[in-house]
Amino acid sequence: MLSYRAAIPLSNHTLIRLAALIRARRAERRCRWRRLDPSRQALLVLAHLRSGDTYTRLAAGFHVGTSTAWRYVREAADLLALLADDVHAAVLRAGRLAYTILDGTLIPIDRLADERPYYSGKHRRHGMNVQVLADPTGRLVWASPALPGATHDLTAARVTSLIDALTAAGVKTLADKGYQGAGGSIRTPFKGHRLRPPLSRHQRSVNRAHARIRACGERAIATLKTWKVLARLRCCPHRATTIVQAILVLQLIEEARTSVVV
Repeated sequence: MLSYRAAIPLSNHTLIRLAALIRARRAERRCRWRRLDPSRQALLVLAHLRSGDTYTRLAAGFHVGTSTAWRYVREAADLLALLADDVHAAVLRAGRLAYTILDGTLIPIDRLADERPYYSGKHRRHGMNVQVLADPTGRLVWASPALPGATHDLTAARVTSLIDALTAAGVKTLADKGYQGAGGSIRTPFKGHRLRPPLSRHQRSVNRAHARIRACGERAIATLKTWKVLARLRCCPHRATTIVQAILVLQLIEEARTSVVV
């Protein structure tokens, strides 16, 4: 197999933080020897999550077995996922913002024998539903546990207790029409109905202003999907939550480094 050098669009700070976590876990378990040192394992994990390199390519590039590459990625993802905030901690951080933006996205997955729960009629493909919370500038604040793609956005936000937590904390949140009926502190645009009078000029104006503000939330989803492994998950759907939470932790580490530099 041919090999070549490639770059990963992440800072060295993220690599060092992940390597430190792996090193601490090895010391805790008293591991005597591994094929790769913590820095090389961290690089392998980032290449998989950020660039979407397959286990076969990683195994060839890092001179390890395919099963070893799989085990290294799984170990690091589990370690990172443990550091992810739960919904209440995330809402506590969001409480310091003027408002937040809520939206849902679909993470595509391979087709399964039991396809129906994972098929999204809205996106016309199989996947996992993830609720994304963004700040007013479109930076990622939190991503929810992944639910089967057939789950409606409003239902997903309720199941993950996101709506209740935002309402209890009094965090004003802007969302699209799919969240109508959420109540609490969730603000949605006016929605027309064939049995009701057309929307007034004022209501249409409010909807346009609401859409302009809410559009920033798309940046958070785009940021999440810059991690190419989410282009199409080829693992068990039950692993989707761990992978998304691991990526969330890495993205927040990367953004924290950027904030310090700025």
